[in-house]
Amino acid sequence: MTFYARVHNVVSLFFTKSTYMIYKAIFSSIFALLLSANSFGQQTINATIMHGGIQRDYILYVPANYTGNESVPLLFNFHGYTSNALQQMWYGDFRAIADTAGFIIVHPEGTIDGTGNTHFNVGWGGSTVDDVGFTSALIDELSAAYNLDEDRVYSTGMSNGGFMSFHLACELSDRIAAIGSVTGSMTLGTMTSCNPTHQIPVIQIHGTSDGTVAYTGSVFSEPVSSLLDFWANFNNCDISPTTENVPNTSTIDGTTVEKFTYSNGDNCSEVVHFKITNGSHTWAGSPFNSTGTNYDIDASIEVWNFVSQYDINGKIDCGTSGIEEAMNPELTIYPNPTSTGFTIDGLNQESSFELISVLGERVLSGKISSASNMIAVSELQKGVYFLKVEGRVFEVVVN
Repeated sequence: MTFYARVHNVVSLFFTKSTYMIYKAIFSSIFALLLSANSFGQQTINATIMHGGIQRDYILYVPANYTGNESVPLLFNFHGYTSNALQQMWYGDFRAIADTAGFIIVHPEGTIDGTGNTHFNVGWGGSTVDDVGFTSALIDELSAAYNLDEDRVYSTGMSNGGFMSFHLACELSDRIAAIGSVTGSMTLGTMTSCNPTHQIPVIQIHGTSDGTVAYTGSVFSEPVSSLLDFWANFNNCDISPTTENVPNTSTIDGTTVEKFTYSNGDNCSEVVHFKITNGSHTWAGSPFNSTGTNYDIDASIEVWNFVSQYDINGKIDCGTSGIEEAMNPELTIYPNPTSTGFTIDGLNQESSFELISVLGERVLSGKISSASNMIAVSELQKGVYFLKVEGRVFEVVVN
């Protein structure tokens, strides 16, 4: 059996055959309905470009608040092995966050490998597809059509898409500001040739019971501990991370979360890891629930809140971050969930807020301050919402 065949057998990155068929049936029945209803009131564009003699497909999401008057960030959201762009757009969903924070999302489509499955070439087996060149060409294509801030191009993805994000950090660092990986890792051997041109802030979200991309490493992937050490060392971060236990707000998902932060890197860069004990090969917070999915965090929110702090030169306003942190301490939102109202602690000046539904609709907005720090929600329908305040996005639940 070839190495590539072993990878295919061991690595159904996101979908096993049985799971894939279940999800495909579900997705096929709901996607057309939801897209035809234009739930989000914005632009979801299916498009192609030619690169390397291959027609490459992608799905672009442009939020309703995009006007073209100001440059906006671009987020790549890569799917997992055997998956596709449409499934990733829904499974690892950033669209409601984009509607709130104002960035464009591109969901690239992988090509078919030698075993007949979609993939991104991150050094496994005999794939010769130039996915790095494709990504660079896609940045050029979108920059010509939209007012993008090319200093704020980010990459994230599920599984093989997480591998791809690390691959871009190594091979396309002149165009990528920061990355996030959910259940991904780095291909064995790639660390020795990885030499980015600048610091690369990294957020890694991974479950300890991941049976596809093992937390402790495998015949094709680095252990999570190794990739954290590599990037913390490359960015000149503190050797030892600070640790904190994430509140176990979902007591029925069978998982808990610890957060590790390697701080004080070059240009204020950090490496952050969310370790999900008993977490499986899943996207934390996804609406498509399966065994081992954590609901104490939302991977999409954590990734965006992390990468959005950076541009290609490091942490935005790095030189004044100490002053800013003193002026804007960490915000605390409680109770969450609530049926009456959310209280926000940590405000020391009047700020605007917006509350966005999962369909991208603004349901509440206004001003809030330390003297008047409660947002009443008793008139809202039950469900998940996104709260934007002081440039940060939080997931909140009305029950």
